Amino acid sequence: MGCKIGLTSVAVQKQLGVDQPDYGVLLDDMAVPDGGEVRPGRLIQPKAEAEVAFVLGRDLTDEHITVADMIRAVEFALPAIEIVDSRIVDWRISIVDTIADNASSALYVLGSSPRKLDAFDVSGCEMTFEADGQKVSSGAGHACLGSPISAALWLARTMARMGRPLKAGDTILSGALGPMVRVEWGRRMEAHIAGLGSVRVSFAAETNS
Repeated sequence: MGCKIGLTSVAVQKQLGVDQPDYGVLLDDMAVPDGGEVRPGRLIQPKAEAEVAFVLGRDLTDEHITVADMIRAVEFALPAIEIVDSRIVDWRISIVDTIADNASSALYVLGSSPRKLDAFDVSGCEMTFEADGQKVSSGAGHACLGSPISAALWLARTMARMGRPLKAGDTILSGALGPMVRVEWGRRMEAHIAGLGSVRVSFAAETNS
């Protein structure tokens, strides 16, 4: 369980023609294990993006929390892949559409090697996203509202203001570090974030049956 902030990258905002973040919830049945496989029938027109995920060790109930409060609340970080989807043809969506559709969130994959915040450069970490070993996207922590911590802070304040504050144990997907890419069935995607590690997921080939 947890929450996500979306549209934090200027590149992704430009792709979708919006100019502000949004947010959605993460449910248990949206989680795919690291290295797991996604079947075509689960999705419509999926795209994927690489992110930094945080798992909280403290409740965040105050909408006026500071950056220091946010840092203290993070138990550990993980590399993540978020798989987004849309019911609207050709992703011709507005900010209203994506908010109504749970911030376009469909599935997510978390890496399996947690890191403390002081073990990597949260704002400066470089990201490389590959499909079958070919680079399809790249970026860095600062592409995400200046830092994934800043994005998480925005989300925590927003959820507290909405009366649904983030709690200890919640997972936060802090937003894309670079442009999202279209999923091609039959390929394996892997995201590597410097200092944080890698996370991977496979997309089963489509069949005619």
